[in-house]
Amino acid sequence: MAKSVADYVIDVKDYPKPGIIFRDITGILADAEGFRLSIDSLEEAVKGMSIDKVAAIEARGFIFGAPLADRLGVSFIAIRKPGKLPRETISESYTLEYGTSTVHIQMDAVKPGERVLVVDDLLATGGTAAAAARLVEREGGKVAGMAFVLELAGFEARKGALAGYDVKSIVRYDGK
Repeated sequence: MAKSVADYVIDVKDYPKPGIIFRDITGILADAEGFRLSIDSLEEAVKGMSIDKVAAIEARGFIFGAPLADRLGVSFIAIRKPGKLPRETISESYTLEYGTSTVHIQMDAVKPGERVLVVDDLLATGGTAAAAARLVEREGGKVAGMAFVLELAGFEARKGALAGYDVKSIVRYDGK
């Protein structure tokens, strides 16, 4: 029987605190077939979308976004934490459970009208992905869609922070 991407995800109970089940992607990365299957699945999920660039969120989004951009034959945009990009950037802040954070792209990363796919490893609340989308849109780009390896559907990001975006995920967990 063929394996699915979910078969490579490692559930770590009580991490980072009691009662939490942490969905660990390192099982996907530790197996060449699991990693290939994850990229194949992302590619299949976005099939038919008109995409000019893939923008992935630091750091684990890079793991999946760069090979997906290569497969799609498009360029790659690195969405980074503050102080990591050498040229002029624009930034977008977003809310975390206990505070705020910020992401940046270089000012020339997106041209007006370009269709950009936002990629990350995990979708929970959608705050980081929504900030990435705002960066793309501020530069005149259009978010063609968003793609995630794992989704924690209990956070309801599709109804909240990412409402109105075309969101794809490979493995969907009903809880948080």
